[in-house]
Amino acid sequence: MNLTSPTIIKELLAKYETRPSKGLGQNFLIDKNILRKIVEASEIKPTDIILEVGPGIGVLTQELAKHAKKIVSIEKSETMCKILKETIKDFSNVEIINDDILKYKFKLPKGEGSYKVVANIPYYLTSPLIRNFLEEKNQPEEIVLMIQKEVAQRICSVPPQMNLLAVSVQFYATAKIISYVPNSCFWPAPKIDSAIIKITPFSTKPKIAADEFFEVVRAGFSQPRKQLAGNLSKILKIEKQEIDNWLLKNSIQPTQRAETLSIKDWESLASSFKK
Repeated sequence: MNLTSPTIIKELLAKYETRPSKGLGQNFLIDKNILRKIVEASEIKPTDIILEVGPGIGVLTQELAKHAKKIVSIEKSETMCKILKETIKDFSNVEIINDDILKYKFKLPKGEGSYKVVANIPYYLTSPLIRNFLEEKNQPEEIVLMIQKEVAQRICSVPPQMNLLAVSVQFYATAKIISYVPNSCFWPAPKIDSAIIKITPFSTKPKIAADEFFEVVRAGFSQPRKQLAGNLSKILKIEKQEIDNWLLKNSIQPTQRAETLSIKDWESLASSFKK
């Protein structure tokens, strides 16, 4: 069954009396070249455990199942789970779980020590999903996602164009865009283009606690277009002169904006922050 054919997809959906849900971000990938790029970026080994989010009708699931030891596919739609059971019936290494990934607590199969996340996810899931995985005690060793192009670019930003999302990801991991994907590669075609992004968590944990780090970062980005010193003074409720001195001690000018600071700058500020 060619799941990259819009005709086949329509017939399959009609069989189960359903149609693509805008609310669930159901846009099905129909480009085999893009499928290949996702699999190649994932660098899947025969021993790998893959957690797939939002498998839909199973076009990516089938490709993953050809290369990995086991695929655990989390699908929120009950109808899509029924379709998926049909489309992956020839694969014995796929487990389908009907659940909401933002509520589901993934546990590795007994005896397994690591896993990868590979998914073509609905755009509304991007930020909370990435944050959940990076904050997990048992982080995935690799995250390869198809996400909105503009969001991928924001995640990979560097000074002087940093943003809160970029800091939230780069505190835990490196991120790079593998390929851009035009909207014509999907059916139905979304209004925006996508990108394949690869996020690789660091092998060692951050030296500073995440809550201490992000208390300072969120304060700095509270009004991104305003000067850093003013934001920090207002949110942290510390006198402006004291904030200025703190910033200068860390080789940061009070007049800078949050977007100009690197991860190391934020770590330095958070480490030296005294309430």
